[in-house]
Formats: sequence, structure tokens, C-alpha cells
Amino acid sequence: SLLRRAQALLHIRNQLARECLAELLSTFVLILITLGSSAQSITSSGTKGNFVSSALAGALAVMLGIYTAGGVTGAHMNPAFSFAMCLLGHLPCWKFPIYVAVQLSGAFISAAAVYALYYDAIQHYSNGTLSVSGPRETASIFATYPAAYLSISNGFLDQVVGTALLLLGILAITDQRNKGVPKGLEPVAVALLVFSISLAVGSNCGSPINPARDFGPRLFTYAAGWGPEVFRWVLGGGGE
Repeated sequence: SLLRRAQALLHIRNQLARECLAELLSTFVLILITLGSSAQSITSSGTKGNFVSSALAGALAVMLGIYTAGGVTGAHMNPAFSFAMCLLGHLPCWKFPIYVAVQLSGAFISAAAVYALYYDAIQHYSNGTLSVSGPRETASIFATYPAAYLSISNGFLDQVVGTALLLLGILAITDQRNKGVPKGLEPVAVALLVFSISLAVGSNCGSPINPARDFGPRLFTYAAGWGPEVFRWVLGGGGE
């Protein structure tokens, strides 16, 4: 039948292709929800969201992303996590650059989707000027920027500690020899972990703890009109 033929065409048998699509979709879901909550908060001047609501949305986005692709790849969604899996021998090193490219692509596409969804709101809030700094900046919808007081060295330490907490927590949650999480609830535990990290170390840099979450959308803002300033260290640049 026509339906069976369509199903046969859509069925992907190549394992690497399945893994790439799983990482692309899960990262897309993660970043779409994360950036969408930030866009809602910023364009409404805080009346429809704040730091806590954005942290909660990001944590729930992680949970949904894991449920989306956990059975195929484990839902890395994060180059730092993929690198850790390579070091632990759970991911072949030759797959690492492929995973990173797919994760960055998913983040870039989701940033474009959020920009399309919130285009009118962004234009209205910014008066048509896409800027990285100032009272009406909108770049921090997509990427995280440092607080005005933060030095480069302190910002580096902030991200090392936050990412280390994330990796340590995930490994502890998924360790079969540890106190087990009820089967199927691992994504919920990881979401609570991400939420706690955001609340604990989120004020300095916005707690990206994921290179794909920051670089993919940042690259989109560069291409979409915010310009090369998005790659500069902007003091007081509207960090979360």
C-alpha cells in the first residue's frame, strides 16, 4: 500500500544516521524551549518570566530532550558531555566531531525558530535595533553574557565548575552501582540537577554549561544582524 511504501522510505536503517537525527532533534527541543522562555521573559520586560522561570524551563527542556533521544544516543545534547563519554570509552572518538556538529546545528536551527516565533516581539521591544548591550538589548535571548563585574578568569572558573557539577551529577544518576533512580525517571532526576545548578551558579554567566547551547545560537545572532559584537566579551551585556 501507499502507506507502507511511505513508512519504508521514512524508516532509517543506518545507525549513525539515526544517532545524528536523534541528537539533532533532542538538541532542537532543548534549545527551543530554553531560548523561548528567555525570549518571553526579556521581550515582556520581566512581566511574563524571570530568572527562576527560565531556569525551570531549561531544566524541563533537558528532561524532554532526554525522553526524545535517550533510547538512541543517550541524548547528549552537549559537546562537553559527548567529550566526557569519549574519555570514559562510551562513545567512539571518531563520532565526537560528528555529534558536536549535529548538536551545534540543532542549536542554530532552534535559535532561528525562536527568532521567527518572537520576531514581532523582538522588533517591538528593541525598536527595530538588534543590539548586544544597552537597556533594550536582545542578544541575551539567544546566548549568555557575563555580568558586569565578572572577569574572564572568573567566568572560565564559573563554567568549569558548573559543567563539572553537571557531568558528575549525570554520571552519579546513571551509575548502576549507585543508588538507583526508578527506571524511566532518570530524565526527571537530570532535570532537577540542571535546575539546581542554574539556581546555584547562574548569576555570573547565565549558567549555559553547554557549548552547543551558547555557541550555536550566538552564531545565529551574528548571521541574523546582531553583528560581530556577539563574539566579544561584553561587560554588562545583558547577561541573565
